[in-house]
Amino acid sequence: MELYTYIPTFLLIFARVASFFVTMPLFSYRNIPNVHKIGFAFFISWLMFFSLDPEPLSIDGTYMMLLIKEVLVGLLIGLVAFMIMSAIQIAGGLIDFQMGFAIANVIDPQTGAQSPLMGQYLYTIALFFLLAVNGHHLLLDGIFYSYRFIPVDHLVPFGNGAVAEQVVRLFQAMFVIALQMAIPIVGCLFLVDVALGIVARTVPQMNIFVIGLPVKIIVSFVLFIIVFSSMFVVTKQLFELTFMSMRGIMKLLGGA
Repeated sequence: MELYTYIPTFLLIFARVASFFVTMPLFSYRNIPNVHKIGFAFFISWLMFFSLDPEPLSIDGTYMMLLIKEVLVGLLIGLVAFMIMSAIQIAGGLIDFQMGFAIANVIDPQTGAQSPLMGQYLYTIALFFLLAVNGHHLLLDGIFYSYRFIPVDHLVPFGNGAVAEQVVRLFQAMFVIALQMAIPIVGCLFLVDVALGIVARTVPQMNIFVIGLPVKIIVSFVLFIIVFSSMFVVTKQLFELTFMSMRGIMKLLGGA
């Protein structure tokens, strides 16, 4: 068989990998040039092409449906990973709201969107932790082993309600993890608000609005130093949930 007959099959693999890089954490950020993203996706697709040993395909109406399927699968798998990782920024937003930093958002250079101060700080540390434990290798393994669940020449049941139900569960888990990360600091700051309210009632001569914000900021940083190590435990659970969610979505799309 001539090599050019495998070009349509390679394009399907390249479509899934390239669309996966559009939404997945770390590889989809704006500070990585698009030329490098395309070249890296092409290189990974080339390695996968020889590892999977796929069958040659012809370009017809079914091939166009397969191409759309590959793009949607890559986007969905990467979006699941990005969605779970966003729990860290949600936790930072909850902390910033109690600290009084809610109006002091910064521009995230990786996504171009506004991000809370503590959320951006925690998210950056989480990315370093992800790189330290070779989590980016596991993300690449996820797109490679997705072909075991979703073959390149098979359509997937996107109309299956189980996929939507799984995504809703991931949204729920994302907010639960964000609350677990933020509740130690948010709960203590709520008690600080109660104490400041009692002081305002008992000592009306004191301007509580002037001293309240510095007190909450100082208490927040002290608490943050205390609970910082426990946040890494929750971050570890977050990574495990990310990889398990990617695998679960692959199984549902593959009909397993």
